Amino acid sequence: MRSKNHKLIVMLIFSLGLWSGKHLDTMTKRAPPESHAGIRAVNLGAVDGKSMQQTLNLDGYKLQMREIGLAPGGSIARHSHETRPGLVWMLEGSWTEGRESGESTLTAGSKTGTLVEDENTIHWFFNDTNELASAIVCDIVPDS
Repeated sequence: MRSKNHKLIVMLIFSLGLWSGKHLDTMTKRAPPESHAGIRAVNLGAVDGKSMQQTLNLDGYKLQMREIGLAPGGSIARHSHETRPGLVWMLEGSWTEGRESGESTLTAGSKTGTLVEDENTIHWFFNDTNELASAIVCDIVPDS
């Protein structure tokens, strides 16, 4: 009987420890970075404003595709997609995405490696790994 109680107590303490650790993680949220750091952007192509006007009747905008690389410890500052919808596909490594609701990880080659950036998206990113992480980003931006 004593052995069963002892095991039960150990399991209870262990479970509470796991819960409290997880709870503390969600309570300690990092502040969004105020500026970009360790970022590299390579333009891969664009559908120019003239074509967007002729095909979609969307005047003054272009569709662009870029490879965005984020160095270890790098960050992308808080930004909104209210007027700039986009899609992100992780090419290699992983980024931690921050939002007011918390953080999640985008990882290349997994179900979490794709992100839709719609008009309600306000977010920022960190590269918490020791390796370069990069993504293919397509978005509609002003053609200026």
